[in-house]
Amino acid sequence: MWPTFAAPGLIWLVLLFLVPFYAILSVAMGTLDPIFGAAVPEWNPLRWDATSFAEVMNSTTLQVFGRTCAYVAIAGILSLFIGYPVAYFISRHGGRFKTTLLVLLIAPFWISYLMRMLAWVNLLQDDGYVNRVLMFLQILDRPKSWLAGESLTVVLGLVYGYIPFLILPLYAALDRIDRRLLEAARDLGASPLKTFLSVTLPLSRQGMIAGSVIILLPMFGDYYTPDLLSGSPGNTMTGNQIAFYLQAPSGANRGAALVILLSAAVSVLMIYYLITVARAAREAQ
Repeated sequence: MWPTFAAPGLIWLVLLFLVPFYAILSVAMGTLDPIFGAAVPEWNPLRWDATSFAEVMNSTTLQVFGRTCAYVAIAGILSLFIGYPVAYFISRHGGRFKTTLLVLLIAPFWISYLMRMLAWVNLLQDDGYVNRVLMFLQILDRPKSWLAGESLTVVLGLVYGYIPFLILPLYAALDRIDRRLLEAARDLGASPLKTFLSVTLPLSRQGMIAGSVIILLPMFGDYYTPDLLSGSPGNTMTGNQIAFYLQAPSGANRGAALVILLSAAVSVLMIYYLITVARAAREAQ
């Protein structure tokens, strides 16, 4: 009887993930209409044609994917360095304001990602508040064109857009750490820094991995952020390349093929996360 409780989730997964994924794969392995140039899916696996994969595996795709990996890696590291202290402060020093701080942390989720990016665009205009503050502090002597193809702007936009998704799992992991373990470390003579490095950081490792996976996966497919904050071909990410193919008159096959390749690449992160979770469960037993 108990396995039947998984039926709703299994049906949901099949209808809204496996079926659409098979449709994308059928488009990638399909052909083009000889008259209109539209994609014709091939539903029969025995008749699949992998020509689209060969067409997208070129030097441009590899260069864009390498740039995407670099941007995502830098944004992920910055998110950890920024988000970990925030999660640590809320879990350890939030006190009676912990609920308020969590509400403020969740508040950005109530606003669409596109609207938050547009707000970021306003802040980074030549006459925006970012340039005004930096000029007031005499860090800049004239306004900087942050939106004129700056790689740093794209990376910071990714951090700004996704960092709340990282802080919440980190907070949950840090809040579950037994305070008695920290007291025991201090009683044994460990300094606050040694206690953090030897107890807190290792015990929060699963939260760091979970939060990183949550933000890195959508970052790989992000295309709004480079479009809004840069618009330069030099900052194109894989998501922009997929959008370009899908908007082209006869590029749906190649766009679908690129989606499959990107899914295969990012699945490595998910597999690593599942392995670490299973390993941690075995160690806990």
